[in-house]
Amino acid sequence: MPMEHTGATWLVGDVGATNARFGLAAPDGAILHSSIFACADFAEIGLAAEAYLIGRGNLAMPRRGALAIAAPITGDEVRMTNHPWSFSVAALRDRLGLDRLLAINDFTAVALALPHLSAADRMAVGGGAPVGGRPIAVLGPGSGLGVSGLIPAGAGWIPLAGEGGHVTMAPGSERENAVLGEMRRRFGHVSAERCVSGPGLVNLYNSLAALDSVPAAPYTAAQIADPDTSARDPLCREATAMFCAMLGAVAGDLVLTLGAQGGVYIAGGIVPRLGARFVDSGFRARFEAKGRMSAYLAAIPSHVVTHPLPAFLGCVAALAAA
Repeated sequence: MPMEHTGATWLVGDVGATNARFGLAAPDGAILHSSIFACADFAEIGLAAEAYLIGRGNLAMPRRGALAIAAPITGDEVRMTNHPWSFSVAALRDRLGLDRLLAINDFTAVALALPHLSAADRMAVGGGAPVGGRPIAVLGPGSGLGVSGLIPAGAGWIPLAGEGGHVTMAPGSERENAVLGEMRRRFGHVSAERCVSGPGLVNLYNSLAALDSVPAAPYTAAQIADPDTSARDPLCREATAMFCAMLGAVAGDLVLTLGAQGGVYIAGGIVPRLGARFVDSGFRARFEAKGRMSAYLAAIPSHVVTHPLPAFLGCVAALAAA
């Protein structure tokens, strides 16, 4: 149910390849109302946004909005990376009756949310204390692999807008090397996203099955990561373990690249559902396994973002700064 609210509202959204989440927020950051829609149910983003606004209840129609999109944002025309939706920001703004509409990369939005997270919105996964005034890294697997960071700038932060999920995945063991070889035969270039995402988890499982010459079951990513399935199927267990370790390797590379002594945050829809299994996984060991830089990485804290809608917080922060 919507919160009781009589003032101005801002439209916020988190649009990925599978789901589109829309909400109304107060300018002070309070989330007043939200709904989730399956992207497959709508031919284009405007129809999904209109459906949300029709169902907003008695809350005021928003005049400003910001949408976090799983896509590179390079101008007015936005084309999603892993979904066929594309749109003009200006045309969507006019269609929804907004005075202003921002489109930002989904993980740029998550990065903007980090300063607004409380202790209850994150789960520690090893390391020491953050160093103040240093960059912060953020990445997260969902339908793709989002990557961003925050760079300190005076009293505030500058969020990064990049496509780091498409860096080349490097193996950390002979088994991983064989898996990546199997995937190269299928994809050519094997990016981190090909391994560390929902579809990536399925790729890992299918590649392990091919290497072991056993039939691959038609599992979804959620089924592979499910503890009951892992208890029955050792390849699901191995694929999930490899997924966590590879995420650690990519996170360590990102931290070294950014000098992110302020810490690294893991967001997205998959890792929070792993819970204690992620804490006990090989994530942290692979994160620190960088040879001469291992001691540097061992001191850097890592957290899982448990807030259900961090991109909404980032959208509010972007609108407040606009």
